[in-house]
Amino acid sequence: MAKKLTTCKGLNCLITGASSGIGRLLALAVAKDGARMALVARREDELNTLKKEIEEAGGEAMVFTCDVSVLDDVKQTCEQVSRDFGQVDMLINNAGYGHHRTFLEWDIEDQERMMRVNYFGMMYFTKLLLPQMVERKNGWVIFVASVAGKLATPEESAYAASKFATVGLAEALSIEVEDDGVHVLTVCPGAINTPFFDEEALRRMPPVAKNNMADPDKLVAAIMKALRKGKHEVTYPYGIAAGYIVRALAPGFMRKQVRRVTLDAINK
Repeated sequence: MAKKLTTCKGLNCLITGASSGIGRLLALAVAKDGARMALVARREDELNTLKKEIEEAGGEAMVFTCDVSVLDDVKQTCEQVSRDFGQVDMLINNAGYGHHRTFLEWDIEDQERMMRVNYFGMMYFTKLLLPQMVERKNGWVIFVASVAGKLATPEESAYAASKFATVGLAEALSIEVEDDGVHVLTVCPGAINTPFFDEEALRRMPPVAKNNMADPDKLVAAIMKALRKGKHEVTYPYGIAAGYIVRALAPGFMRKQVRRVTLDAINK
């Protein structure tokens, strides 16, 4: 039976990558719904600004600076959260970054860091906080992955690899722990209009994606709706999910379409 989140009131929520973009908006939404927020990111000033905004709206929040790619940092953060904030009922794994580059021009160091931030950071926090949820027979874990974790496109090889890994972890985990009272939601956003996309990314982004970037507030609303319905996965914009079916049934056709809207469009 699906575990539906009727309200966040009374829950303690830890969210990574909370300083900007989707993470910031999601933190505001969950706080507005009644959760106490543990805000995690590297940029303390931005976190303090968000904390103030949450508190001015009547919510509660604490700030914890952390580099999610470093296991010792994550361990220290989880220990500090436990001491100063209390148990974590909801974990939102959101921290991540991306680039648009061909594999040949993408340096190994950045590819390795991307995997550490986008995948291992999520795995670290989950590994450290999930046992307590299982012990209590109650909890929520949200992985903010990407459509790139389901449909790979040119110039996103390292990013797609990190997100495919995230989707695989989340899907397996959702089955493993559902009988222990822990609900896992995988979120696969498409191109969302946030600071995540820097000047380089926008310059190299396929026109069809750049011209149809989605509203981040609507993505957050879709995530909250998915939690309320007990869904295990949500893709937004919703229509993109049709591509998963096309890829499964007609992979050759899908490959041609991906090339047409990416490489061929960029090279015109």
